[in-house]
Amino acid sequence: MTHTDTIVALATPSGAGAIAIIRLSGVDAISIASQLFNSVSGKDLKKQKTHTVHLGTFQDGDRVIDQVLATVFKNPNSYTGEDVVEFSCHGSQYIQQEIIQVCLRNGCRMAQAGEFTLRSFLNGKIDLSQAEAVADLINSDSEASHQLAIQQMRGGFSSEIKTLRQELLNFASLIELELDFAEEDVEFANRDEFQKLITRITHVLKRLIDSFATGNVLKNGIPVAIAGEPNVGKSTLLNALLNEERAIVSDIAGTTRDTIEDEITIGGIGFRFIDTAGIRETTDTIEGLGIKKTFEKINASQVVMYLLDSLQLVANASKLKQAHIDIAKIKNNYPQKPLLVVANKVDELSESQKETLTSEIDKLYLLSAKTGAGVEDLTSSLLNFVNTGALRNNETIVTNTRHYDALLKALEEINKVQQGIDTNLSSDLLAIDIRQALHYFGEITGEISNDELLGNIFANFCIGK
Repeated sequence: MTHTDTIVALATPSGAGAIAIIRLSGVDAISIASQLFNSVSGKDLKKQKTHTVHLGTFQDGDRVIDQVLATVFKNPNSYTGEDVVEFSCHGSQYIQQEIIQVCLRNGCRMAQAGEFTLRSFLNGKIDLSQAEAVADLINSDSEASHQLAIQQMRGGFSSEIKTLRQELLNFASLIELELDFAEEDVEFANRDEFQKLITRITHVLKRLIDSFATGNVLKNGIPVAIAGEPNVGKSTLLNALLNEERAIVSDIAGTTRDTIEDEITIGGIGFRFIDTAGIRETTDTIEGLGIKKTFEKINASQVVMYLLDSLQLVANASKLKQAHIDIAKIKNNYPQKPLLVVANKVDELSESQKETLTSEIDKLYLLSAKTGAGVEDLTSSLLNFVNTGALRNNETIVTNTRHYDALLKALEEINKVQQGIDTNLSSDLLAIDIRQALHYFGEITGEISNDELLGNIFANFCIGK
């Protein structure tokens, strides 16, 4: 792939719609577009100012394909930093493909996935972490994931990393300078100031690394496993939370033979609810496989919701005893996972029966999945498991696994630098660890990159972006 030719792609989702946008970018974008565009007022696109929109027809020779709007962006004031033209046409799939094919025949090349954003990075319009945030913004499906992507795209994270890198680079330059005067035994880098910087960098790196747990949850949503015995109302609860008939509801025990997943947004945070097969002893091979998968889903979830049938609890002492055993088993097997114990079908209980249940089982949520009573309290409790304070305070939150890995490696090198300071390590050995830390900082923002890294990142983009 070269980045000096002119590329073209559909910049809006594929399929029919009211309008579509075909984007051209490259050194010949405006000249190619001007050959294919016939302005209603006779304007030549090559002579028009940047950031202007013009009405006309898109033509293949004398054949008119569509009436379009041509928007001109001249370098370096464009998304890619190159000359860019965007044709806004009618959303017919036929028209879209005709315009693209004509552009290809007249000197354009089809853009590869993420190539417009890649050119933006290569031309210094954005750094690598901001480029990755573009993909996150496109894929954001909740308020929290959107806010995280916007923050990163605006450079909040990369700005913090660049500041630390520059300060460390300044000290590294002084230490490198000391090597040129090794025989004179002089120190250009103030060791006290250097110690303060290393301490501050260590603090910032640890804060960013710790933020990844929160960022990953806010970005990808929280998986919540709904577990319990068969026929206690797990599927009904899922339907109540989703406000739709997503799961099959039946009086027959063991109806749910597989896991059912769906997502909802509560308070701007995405939750992925997993309705699992009921846990019980069974000779049914298919149901047994479903129960095995239930434990796998509980293990993979971050929150467990254990559902009980309140009618059975008040009518059968052995059921209440078994509930205590099951609750203890989940707590012992998954001590780090928040557990919500929920008694369903309370719409059929008297007030005294409800009071008895809450006294028997600690922190019990009373709920009627059928009527929706108690659902709001349950969703509010789920939100309490998410630390949104950092998001509300607009703090930098790491969401990208690649960034997380680079931060861990940078911290490891900074710890080596600290050990070197503590043991009065020679400047030449200290410089090696500093250079390595600078390398990992540069990997995050793209100041240090390679074709394989860029290929992996931009392969996940959609074509046209």
